[in-house]
Amino acid sequence: MDSERHNNRSDLIRDIIIGMSDGLTVPFALTAGLSGVLNTTHLIIVSGLAEIAAGCISMGLGGYLAGESEVEHYDSELKREFGEIETVPELELKEVEDILHGMGVKEPLNKEVALQISKDKNQWADFMMKLELQMERPAKDRAAKSATTIALSYLVGGFIPLFPYIVISHAKPALYVSCIVTVMALLIFGYFKSRFTGQPLIKGTLKVAITGIVAATAAFLLAKAVS
Repeated sequence: MDSERHNNRSDLIRDIIIGMSDGLTVPFALTAGLSGVLNTTHLIIVSGLAEIAAGCISMGLGGYLAGESEVEHYDSELKREFGEIETVPELELKEVEDILHGMGVKEPLNKEVALQISKDKNQWADFMMKLELQMERPAKDRAAKSATTIALSYLVGGFIPLFPYIVISHAKPALYVSCIVTVMALLIFGYFKSRFTGQPLIKGTLKVAITGIVAATAAFLLAKAVS
């Protein structure tokens, strides 16, 4: 049960990172680019809202399909394990003994434990999935939860760079405020992302922030160049 809670928490944080990463960066680049050619914020807000809506749908759908594929892949491998248990039980039993030996269980105890595990085919297959294939059973509602989490994270991330344009009517001042707010958000997000993924904190934090800044700067300069 503790392992299941840990996996669910890890999946949740991973989905938040996926959604927030694009949610902060893409709308930031879009609004910055439009600010290079527009003086008022009306079209920027409309374009930003449209992009956020499209991004939520696209990212959420991607998360749903990825979650479905994860469940399907697990079920396929589990079916294969059951098939091998039925057709080549001696070979599968030897693999259990080898796994136990690698974990430090010496003979003849590893043979006794392997025989005990093999008495229950469900337990046997679950053992092979976890310790041979390193696969944990995904939750059946994994796809729906992943889609919802990614979409909502994208929505939250996208509104951070867009919000200054909603409260400020002129594009240039709104751009300056958006840059300050979004860079701060990128730094905070980069810090927590680095802690979760185990990256060096300073390097990981700056990498996330610089990615967003470069994308927004490139969009702004490109819009200026073609206007």
